[in-house]
Amino acid sequence: MPTDPHHLFQEWFALAKESEPNDPNAMALATADAAGRPSVRMVLLKGQDERGFVFYTNQDSRKGIELEANPHAALLFHWKSLRRQVRIEGPVTGVIEAEADAYFATRSRDSQLGAWASDQSRPLDRRETFEARYEAMRHRFDGSDVPRPPRWSGFRVAPERIEFWSDRAHRLHERRLFTRGDQGWIEGLLYP
Repeated sequence: MPTDPHHLFQEWFALAKESEPNDPNAMALATADAAGRPSVRMVLLKGQDERGFVFYTNQDSRKGIELEANPHAALLFHWKSLRRQVRIEGPVTGVIEAEADAYFATRSRDSQLGAWASDQSRPLDRRETFEARYEAMRHRFDGSDVPRPPRWSGFRVAPERIEFWSDRAHRLHERRLFTRGDQGWIEGLLYP
């Protein structure tokens, strides 16, 4: 079995892409505000390598504000079809602008326009307001590329802990824990 958690994640993720009916890249993102009050929501993994796990959002969204105040997060992948989970914890940093620009350019035009139209996580008086803002953005960028909004970017969770959980009969699950040490990854097991 691989002893590098990033390689093991890539193996499990490849299997999830084959077996999960919807969004194998969906992950729960847990953040906490400056006072330690937690919140969690689903986001999509958009990049993964030895540096960490990347997702994108509006930096003025609730998660963006919480990550600015408390730059640590936890992620959870739950692949029900495989009966597996991966838990990740670590500090969070922003991606570089070129990386955010490159990813934004791959999004559908409607998603790009939606990023401009939305004041993500802010109160909305009624749906028609958002739809009108979307139409205004559609007209604003008609005939041209849609640039990345200034406060829309990516975050990278650099794992310090990665746990691989496998379901077993009678709740005798297997839990492999990788912890980053000074000399690299240390692997151990946890009781189920």
